[in-house]
Amino acid sequence: MSKTCPSHALSYVVVTGRRDPAHAVATALVAMASVPVPCMTSVMLGPTAPLIWLSRSPAIAASAVAVASPLTSPTWLCPTANTPVVSSDGPSGWSPKMACPTRRPVGTSGVTTASSSPTPPSKIGSRPPGGKIRATLSSTYLDEALADFSGYLAIDEVYDGPFCILSVVDNRRYNRLAFRVLEQDPTQEDILTFLAEFKGQLDKRGLSVCGITTDGSWLYPKVLKLLWPEVPHQICEFHVIKDIIKAILHALAKLRKEMTAQIPKQRRGRPSKEQRPQARAVARQQQRVAQLFEHRHLFVRHYLSATQRKQLRKLTGGLPQLRALREIMEEVYRLFDRRCKTQMALKKLAQLRRRVRRFKKLGKSLDKLKSPTLEKALVFLDDKLLPSTSNAVERGNRRFRKAQNSVYSVRTKGHLEQRLALDMKREQRMPKRRQTDKTLHKARSRANSLH
Repeated sequence: MSKTCPSHALSYVVVTGRRDPAHAVATALVAMASVPVPCMTSVMLGPTAPLIWLSRSPAIAASAVAVASPLTSPTWLCPTANTPVVSSDGPSGWSPKMACPTRRPVGTSGVTTASSSPTPPSKIGSRPPGGKIRATLSSTYLDEALADFSGYLAIDEVYDGPFCILSVVDNRRYNRLAFRVLEQDPTQEDILTFLAEFKGQLDKRGLSVCGITTDGSWLYPKVLKLLWPEVPHQICEFHVIKDIIKAILHALAKLRKEMTAQIPKQRRGRPSKEQRPQARAVARQQQRVAQLFEHRHLFVRHYLSATQRKQLRKLTGGLPQLRALREIMEEVYRLFDRRCKTQMALKKLAQLRRRVRRFKKLGKSLDKLKSPTLEKALVFLDDKLLPSTSNAVERGNRRFRKAQNSVYSVRTKGHLEQRLALDMKREQRMPKRRQTDKTLHKARSRANSLH
């Protein structure tokens, strides 16, 4: 870029290199008179497609100087560009986007500027702190979780592909206390190692166990008898009743199949006048079998309304074996009534088993009533504080399954441990967060509040 004025007035020439726009040399000559004289300004852009723009500008008078001015940065940067530019009569025809590509700004000495105090890197996309929390589960986390330990435990396992997660939960406080991830199906040795380590944590803090609830798995009875021989072992009531319900429904399906086999077959086509009464009887029997299938839940439901009992009497009319199935189910529910003790419940169970033996047609359908796990499911009747189910640990398993449904990557043992540790820490902080929200809401709802 150059600016030239006539010699009889002030001459001021500025030359800026295209390759190095940060260096400029300014030379000021002695002016004899300060007379406004028109000057010419020219601009050349790139060697490939030059664009010359000429404009007239007034001269600027300046006093004499003895030395050159210091280095200054150009006010208008235009590096060399290979993009052809169409010539135009004025500066409006030239666009910086075509001739001058965007680049980072430079300083006064031609050096790229930067912040002297850079901000910390962004945490977006970083991994959750599951590894750090995993290291605190046996120290600070367990101290807070066992601060109000009830003495009753619930133990269960959950499977996720090739992995198995063992969990121990406070069965009354619903606090998850410990877990372990295995890369194979658990054995009694794995259960013994895991529970022995947890028992050491309890002994270190001077805590004792009053009762343990598990499902009907074979992994726990021997191990619990070895570690806590005097502690009552309760089998989950829900799992036992679930197995009995399946047995009742299986027996009902067997009776329904026998009723279907007794229905006489009809010929194809419209029945004759003499066959119409028999056809109507066959239709009623088929409708009854269909209603038994549709309303099969009435045979295993715990509480029945007046309408449901009326419907059940209509379905079982003339079929005493169907009424017996409903009576057996009602007696099973009465076994778990907390108003009686374990000894009384065992006597009722013995009577129920003797009654079931008379139903030879049902065969092995009701063998679940002879299982020894049914007797262990009545232990809670002697202890009012012992929970009859393991819902506390089942709730944690449901949370784990729900979280895993949203994960589409390959899972590893370390990944599962970090996710479980992070979820346990969040669950532990949840009551405090609710209390804080409740306190803030109460404070802001006052009339004299500043919020």
